Amino acid sequence: MGGVPKQHKTKSSRNQRRMHIFAKAPSLTICPKCGKPVLPHNVCQNCGFYKGVEILNVLEKLTKKERKQREKELKAKEKGEKGEKSENSGKPVTWENLSKK
Repeated sequence: MGGVPKQHKTKSSRNQRRMHIFAKAPSLTICPKCGKPVLPHNVCQNCGFYKGVEILNVLEKLTKKERKQREKELKAKEKGEKGEKSENSGKPVTWENLSKK
């Protein structure tokens, strides 16, 4: 005789067995240069940096219109970071300042 089950397996038993079989979401880190989510220990596909060093020249592969837009985004990001640092330095944190953000 072949492999015939002697008793019926319920959906509950089947699902409990399969409980741990699922795809897990990848753990992402944030790129310190551009702020986009990146897989750990990988070059950022948005800005081309890894550990503060430019590995890929991302702007080289883009069209002229896309290149201008990307440069504009990067400058705005850098400008925003500098503005945040100078804004908070020297001032005590108050509830009014926190509620403005």
